[in-house]
Amino acid sequence: MILPCLIIAPTPSMGRGVFTLEPLEADTLVEISPVIVLSETDRQLLDKTLLHYYIFEWGEDNKACCVALGYVSLYNHSFQSNCEYEMDMESQMIRIKTVRAINAGEELFINYNGDWNDPKPLWFDAL
Repeated sequence: MILPCLIIAPTPSMGRGVFTLEPLEADTLVEISPVIVLSETDRQLLDKTLLHYYIFEWGEDNKACCVALGYVSLYNHSFQSNCEYEMDMESQMIRIKTVRAINAGEELFINYNGDWNDPKPLWFDAL
């Protein structure tokens, strides 16, 4: 499920991103995406490819990974994100919901740390 008002569009500095064509209220479920779960061995291979930047850690120990279908892998990062994601490991889904009201035309962001307001440095900032 992806809200029909969401689109993928170019951003000034981050390539592509997810935008809304309509205003969204806080706590709006904007996407439910199935994921393809990959093993720790598969993750080690993916970590050597461009897909490394689009996968999510998965499993109790975060050693496996998943590829999210839908738009999930295209949400850009912000420490002041306007959305959050929730992983449902049992159903193998990722849900995206708003954490505040979002205006029409605004880009939707998630915090790559997992918690929408977690300020710790990101793994790729250390590269």
